Amino acid sequence: MAKLQIAQDPVADELLSSDPFALLTGMLLDQQFPMERAFAGPAKIKDRFGSLDPAAIAAADPAEFADLCATPPAIHRYGRSMAGRVQEVARAVVDEYDGDASRIWTEATSGAQLLARLRALPGFGEQKAKIFTALVAKQLGVTPDGWTEVVGDYGKDGFRSVADVTDADSLQRVREFKKAAKAATKAKSAARGR
Repeated sequence: MAKLQIAQDPVADELLSSDPFALLTGMLLDQQFPMERAFAGPAKIKDRFGSLDPAAIAAADPAEFADLCATPPAIHRYGRSMAGRVQEVARAVVDEYDGDASRIWTEATSGAQLLARLRALPGFGEQKAKIFTALVAKQLGVTPDGWTEVVGDYGKDGFRSVADVTDADSLQRVREFKKAAKAATKAKSAARGR
């Protein structure tokens, strides 16, 4: 795998770079939480649980796993509910891909199939699936036919999402892009309300 720099932490980024389930879990956690902290979550899980093996996570006692994920510093601002999501995704990876998360993207024969595989995972809506498709394309070189069409703007050059984060500077530029987009949406909504 490529050398990723999303979490801005050497240990967490090494794990994201070497463990496909860690990368998938980081993307799962990337909502309503700072991006780099979400992608540091898998390293916290591995450190506390001792493994990121999807089968072991899927089989873990849900209450104990939730405690482990919610212990400060938690893996997410909603540590307990996200712990359940992580276990659901681990179960899907075990059941559908024999425990190998990379098969989700390496065996996809088209961008549409990759997007559909991601959408089928618990916690992966349309936007998250598009962003992750763009992430594996841009940073891992996984570019099935039609991937740019299915991801829309996330496939363009620029700093739109985690797919474009390669260092501290690009993280800041993505953060600025998201802030500006949110402000534009808010302004548009306010203008409609008049």
